[in-house]
Formats: sequence, C-alpha cells, structure tokens
Amino acid sequence: MKLLSTIIAFCFATILFGQNNNAPVRINQLFNFGWKFKAGDISNAQQISFNDADWRKLDLPHDFQFEQPWDSSANRGRGFKTNGIGWYRKTFKADAAWKGKRVLLDFEGIMLHGEVWLNGKKIGGTAYGYVGFEADIADNIKYDADNIVAVRSSTDGGSRWYTGGGLFRDVHLVVKDSISIARHGVFITTPKITDRNAEVSVQVEVAGIKNKQIALEIITKIIDPQGKQVAETKIFAPQKSKLVEVEVALPKVNISNPQLWSCETPHLYSAEVSLVVNGKVVDKLTEKFGIRTIEFSKEFGMKLNGKKVFLKGVANHHDLGAVGAAAFETSIARMMDQLKAFGFNHIRTSHNPYSASFMKLADEKGILIVDELYDKWGSKTAWAGNAHWNDIWYNNIKEWIKRDRNHPSVIMWSFGNELQFQEERWNWPTTDWGVTTYKIMDVVAKRYDPTRKTTVAMYPARAGGIIRADPDFRVKENIVPPELATVTDIASFNYTWEDYQEYLKHAPDMIVYQSEAVTNELAAPYFGMDREKMVGLAYWGGIEYWGESQGWPRKGWNYSFFNHSMEPFPQAWLTKSIFTDEPLVHIGIVDSEGEMKMWNDQIVGQKVISSHWNRQEGQKYNLYTYTNADEVELLINGKLIGVQKNSTDVKKRNTIYWKDIPFAAGKITAIARNGGKEVARHELETTGKAVALKIETENTNWKADGMDLQYVKVYAVDSKGNKVATATGELTFEVNGAATLLAVDNGDHSSDDLFSGNKKVLYKGFAMAILRSTQTAGTVQVKVTAAGFKPAEVKLSTK
Repeated sequence: MKLLSTIIAFCFATILFGQNNNAPVRINQLFNFGWKFKAGDISNAQQISFNDADWRKLDLPHDFQFEQPWDSSANRGRGFKTNGIGWYRKTFKADAAWKGKRVLLDFEGIMLHGEVWLNGKKIGGTAYGYVGFEADIADNIKYDADNIVAVRSSTDGGSRWYTGGGLFRDVHLVVKDSISIARHGVFITTPKITDRNAEVSVQVEVAGIKNKQIALEIITKIIDPQGKQVAETKIFAPQKSKLVEVEVALPKVNISNPQLWSCETPHLYSAEVSLVVNGKVVDKLTEKFGIRTIEFSKEFGMKLNGKKVFLKGVANHHDLGAVGAAAFETSIARMMDQLKAFGFNHIRTSHNPYSASFMKLADEKGILIVDELYDKWGSKTAWAGNAHWNDIWYNNIKEWIKRDRNHPSVIMWSFGNELQFQEERWNWPTTDWGVTTYKIMDVVAKRYDPTRKTTVAMYPARAGGIIRADPDFRVKENIVPPELATVTDIASFNYTWEDYQEYLKHAPDMIVYQSEAVTNELAAPYFGMDREKMVGLAYWGGIEYWGESQGWPRKGWNYSFFNHSMEPFPQAWLTKSIFTDEPLVHIGIVDSEGEMKMWNDQIVGQKVISSHWNRQEGQKYNLYTYTNADEVELLINGKLIGVQKNSTDVKKRNTIYWKDIPFAAGKITAIARNGGKEVARHELETTGKAVALKIETENTNWKADGMDLQYVKVYAVDSKGNKVATATGELTFEVNGAATLLAVDNGDHSSDDLFSGNKKVLYKGFAMAILRSTQTAGTVQVKVTAAGFKPAEVKLSTK
C-alpha cells in the first residue's frame, strides 16, 4: 500500500510594508549585533544596575564553550571541553512607535539550556536548547531609558556529544499588531498535484481575536519562483472565537503547470499572507514554499514527484568545524555544497533539530532531510535538557514541527535515536519497548502535520532488547526486528544492514531506512541494501565532528569522509563513485591501518589514507583505487604495475586493493576502463619542495551584512604551483578592511590549538582563515606569510 504525503516549504519571515505608506506592518529585526559576554556564573548579571564595562563585545551567533581550552581530563564524549556557564547582555532603545503593539524577543535556541531577563525581570528560557521560544516583552519595555537583555546559558547536561554553549543561533526582535499571525502560524500543503495542476491549501493561525467581533480578512497571494503572482485566496476569520489562537483554513487554490521542487530543481514559491481589518493591513508575512510529492512504500522505498529516489546521506551532529556550534549560514552552505559535489542528497539531523538557516538552505539546495528531535527518550540517561523530559516533550514537538513543517526538504519526522532497548532509562516505562510512547508522540505530530511519515531510529538490537554483546545475538531465530520498528511508519535501523532481509521475513510490511551506516564498511552498507525497495541510508559521522572522541588527542569523531574543514579524505571519492553515475577513479595510499573498535555495539574505525606521491625511496606501500568502472590499470612512471577488475562482492565493490607497491619518484597513474575503453584517470605526482603559499577563496558574493563569511584556504605549493601535502610551517594571517578574522583552522582533529588568533601551523600542507564581514561594504586585504615561503595576498570586496 502506497503511503502518499505531499507538502510545501517554509523558509523565512521578512519585514513587510503596509498598503498605503512605508511604515512597517511587522518588524522582524535581526538582534545579533552589539552583545557583551562574560564566561562563568556571574552574580546579579541580570540586574539593570550591573556593571558590564569589562565584558567582551561580540556579535552572534557565538559558541562560548568552543573557546575554552582543550582538557584531556574532561569528558571525551563532550569534546574534551569542560561544562560551564556563560552570560550575555545587550542594551537597546525602544521605538515609541512600538507602543500598543506586541514586542517579542525570539530566541532560536540557547545551548544547552538558558534563561532570559529583560530589565531585571525573567521573561523566559528553554530547558532544551535545540528548540526556540519567544517572549512578549511589551509590558516590561522602557521607552524613556535603555533596556537591558540578559541571558544565562549553561552546558551542563547529559548529552553524549559536543553541544557547544551560549547564543549559538539567531535572535530576532519582532514587533507586530495585537491582531497578528501566530508564531509559526502559516501551514501550507498541496493535497493534489499533477503535471498540469497543483492544489494549494493555506492555513493561517491568528492571534489576538479571542472573544472579539472583528471583520478580519485573511488574504494570501501565491508568487511563483520567477516573481509572478499565480493565485490568490481569501476568507474572513471567525468572530467571537474562544480560542487564544485560531486556525483558519483558506479556500484551496490551483496553480497551473507547477514548477516542482526536487533535488535537481529546488523551485520555491512564496506565499504572501496579509491580515486586513477595515481595509488596513495589520499584519503581513511572506513565506517560501515548494511543491512536491513524497511517497513511501515497501515496494519501492521512496518516490519524489513520482520518481524513485534513494537517500544517499550523512548523519552528523550540528557543529561546523572551526566555528564550533555557532550556526553560521555560510558554514552550513559550504558543507551542503561539498556534500552535493560528492553525490550526497540527504542529511539526518542527529539527534536534534538544526537551525532555521540549515532548513532554509536545504530547501534552496535540494537536500532531503530526516528531521530528528531527540537522542534518547526520558530523564535518566543521556538527556540533554535541564527539565524532565516527561514535562516538556509535548511543547518541544509542537515548536519543532510547526517551525519545520512547511519545508519541502523535510521528508520524515524522527522522534528519537537509539530507542527500543533499556526502557528503564526513560522514566516513562510502558513495558512494550516504547510502542505506546511512540504512538502518543505520533498523534501529537500528526495533529500539527498530517502530511509526513514518522520514525524512530533503532539501536542495533533485536526484538526483546538482545544486543550484540549477548551470545544469542547471531542465533538465527533471534534475528527478529525490534518491536518498536514494526509499528513506526518507517522502520529506521542504525547499522545491521546484513539482517534487513531476515527482519522482513518477520515483518514484511516494514519500509526500511538505514538511519546510520558505518564508514569503515565503505560501500557495503549501500550495496548490501535492496536499493529498489528500501528508502536509503545515512553514513554516521561522514563529516568529522567535535565530541565522541575515540581517544585523546583526537577531539572528536574522525572516522569520516571529510575532515572538519570539509576537505575530502580519499574515501570521499568512494562515496562519489557509488552515489553518482560519473565515471571516476581515485588513488588513496595507506598511511596506517588505523584502528577498529566496538562503539555503541557496532564495530567502527578507519584506515588513515592520503592522496599524494611524496613518499620514501625504497619503501613499499599499500593503496586503494576507488572506482565505479569495470577495471583499473595502475602504472608508475608509465610502467605497468597491474590490472584489476572491480569486485562484485558487496563488501569489496568499488574498492580495489593494491599491496606492496614500490615507491618511485615521479607519477603514479590509475586508468579506469569500461569495456576496455578509458573512462577516467587519476594521477599523483611527486612534488618539489614547498616554496610558496597559494590562496583560494570560496564566497564569490560576499555580503556586507555582518553575518556572511569568507573562507580563505591556503596551500603550500612548489615552484610549479603543485600543492605539497607534506609541507609544514607556521602561517600568520593579516586581515585589514571591511571584515574581521573569525577563526583559523588547518583541519587537524588532534591539534591542541584553539581557533582564535591569527597564526596556524600548516597541516598536510593546508590551513584556512574564516573572515566575517562587517555591516559596511568595502574592500578586504588578506596577506599570509610564513618563514621560508613566498607570501600570498588577495584583495576581496563585500557588497
């Protein structure tokens, strides 16, 4: 039986203007600039009279925990950073035009949890910092004096990974009429879609009309991706409603020849929603959305717009390399761009909601998202909140789903991770392995979004909670799917791909998704699935992240395809070979055999592999050629080393192993062939001594908005301009003009250095500076120097 869901997508609210003048109907002002910060628990810092003259000035987003020294005695799961407290304060003046209106502070999150005061009065907070909240401050604002916002954030909690700390996401100041669109109050769906027509349904949640007899008209205009209005719908809101917020469904409208959203064509429409009273617009909001269909079935896995799509993804935590957990849009965008370049089409948000900018970018770039809310359920073990899970789960679901439900990129809701086993951890035992808990959460989720399917990721355990350490784990009669996986809309399994067919014998109606696959098994989790009938997979830790280190001095997870700077390891080309049809071959030389170990009841690890041919004379090396071709021919300086066929074994496919290859300075060449015809080649060449530095920049449209970043990558090169992966040396970055130096990095996950300052040692011939634009357009000069190297300079501009 096909499971059909159709949805649309939200992106962001903007400042919009009334019909007859230029006065803003609704103000949505970014509140990220001009904060002060102090680490530690500061007494009375919320008070108006508190003296913060010696506090550090900064702009958001900000991760205060990332600035702390690495500490080998601290929790390795939390990234060898000690937990702590940080305080923020911001002074602002109120506009007299705000009087009589609703004035709100909208916090997208406080990591790991936090409290907020205005002028000494507590106005709100969050016990689970991955979801946002708003506080109405109209009654506490001063119009004749400065206003002081104070925020206390804490990283204390039971998280198993690095979370970051502080105001790590955006803050907005919102001013709107007392009669207004409620928080996350626009819900757009497309109940019926054909090639020729899309039926669009808009629901608007209105606040401020309880018990009032007001002629309030709701008008929505639909704008196509080219900016042309293609539809309009309107209705009057009910009068004398006794609800605090009233959901109003507008008449459905039709869009001819809809431009469908897909991974290849992420077309986005806009819905302009206006509330009109007596001919006057009292509130107005524009949201972007996409039109697409999603179907799930045990027969074909997943279809997008009627076409089979297999999820090819990563499951990662939310940090972003050298900026820590601070949710910079540029950092997210470059991560997504790199993933797409290597054939990925999917990200699972493990194991919490990501930022609003992440969702916006996924819509724009065509990335399919499994949106996840929690790690474990319950309040006893691995719970990141500072209030009981039992007390806040409902409000968290409501905020999470209402914020993200319009995004076309979101294809599935996941309520949690590593569920099923050890029910006693939850402090909400149902003695049925969480089945009842899931069903309750499912009802709530479908109250706010009935269009999507829901899931829960399973710990690699069997029915009855049998884990790998149990001697009966591999007994055939025990290879039975967990009870919880058999009742969720989509059955999500962490690892255990080799057992899926056996699971389906016991529960043939399951629709299977591999929510986590291990990187050390290379292509096997992909080729080992029935890709015609299953949904897809997400490689765990495909990008290095902070925390969950497998041992000092490593600062986090590093069994990955990309380092934390988003520079690809050779294994990334393996993923490209399986995820794309582009013929390719890539050489990777084994530097060490690495390690294998048991982690979360799964064997993990990774060989250390690099792609350069600066090796030792007289030594022999093992290497791999990653390819999707039929065979590979290997040559050194034109001399044939051998020819090997691509294996058909799912555990070896696309990974050709070459043992004891003697090094000879010059060129090593891999030629890939299909049917005897060359389709791709990769060549490594022994370089000369590194003598100069080379700069590469990424952001070709660097905005002068105070938020946009520029990544300045620096490579050591020889006299011919070849990159020298073995070069070392300390770089000094000099930045002048309309930008500030935010961080310096070199991709070394084992370094004890922090990311502040202007110096960084080359690692594998690479280093990088991250620059943040100011709010004034201008030029930026970057100069990089190092002893023994010809310096490099670049002149950039912000617009």
